[in-house]
Amino acid sequence: MTEQLLYDMILYFENDPKRIHHLIKVYEFGKLIARNENLDKKTIQTIELACLIHDCGIKIAERLEHSSAGPLQEKYGPEIVYQLLSNYPLEDDIKNRIAYLVGHHHTYINITGLDYQILVEADFLVNILEDNMTIDQINLIKNNIFKTKMGIFLLDTLYLK
Repeated sequence: MTEQLLYDMILYFENDPKRIHHLIKVYEFGKLIARNENLDKKTIQTIELACLIHDCGIKIAERLEHSSAGPLQEKYGPEIVYQLLSNYPLEDDIKNRIAYLVGHHHTYINITGLDYQILVEADFLVNILEDNMTIDQINLIKNNIFKTKMGIFLLDTLYLK
């Protein structure tokens, strides 16, 4: 199912290689973190699908608001999640959770659930490089946001050692 969604997301972001590369990297980091947290298969599937689809709100935000700001992605993303996942044989609770995660993935307070935590960490692991963040910014993110053992390991290994 993740391979089909990856294909669908590549089509969704066609002619936008930056966004396609971004979602693939977030997906791979999210998958790596999730599989090192001893989670059940359903939670891992939710994380992997959420990582693939997390930025789906960008296109509408840019079209309607001329901005890709995080809060706008969160505003428009959940409706797109339901559209993109409508043909997938997923339980409603998984679709609802993915929509919730997409609608909150730029909100860093009150992170509830390991799936939410992992999506945020995976997205940061990619955004740090893409946004050319400073060491001070990276340390602040590490101290205030990162919680998983693998996420911290990746952050340290990629940016702080």
